[in-house]
Amino acid sequence: MSYQDKQLQCSDCGISFTFTAAEQEFYASKGYTNEPKRCPSCRQTRKSQRNGGSGGGYGSSRRTMYPAVCAACGKETEVPFEPRGDRPVYCSDCYRKVQPGR
Repeated sequence: MSYQDKQLQCSDCGISFTFTAAEQEFYASKGYTNEPKRCPSCRQTRKSQRNGGSGGGYGSSRRTMYPAVCAACGKETEVPFEPRGDRPVYCSDCYRKVQPGR
């Protein structure tokens, strides 16, 4: 099938953008049947918002950190889980020292 560049209007910002023949071919190869509703800029903005504003990928969203006191050196630190009190919590330096296999 032969594709030609198309002018589309962004549903978010209203500007006109080009849906290129190459993009159309790519969409078809992925099995997509709908044309994009947003311009590339608005698509990127929306993608960033969905992924917590960090650009996406695993582990990219902001984690809640909890205060803790290292069981080995007594230094105040923060950890990405809520300490329960029934297990020791270590700062990153001490954790590297006590972690099995290192």
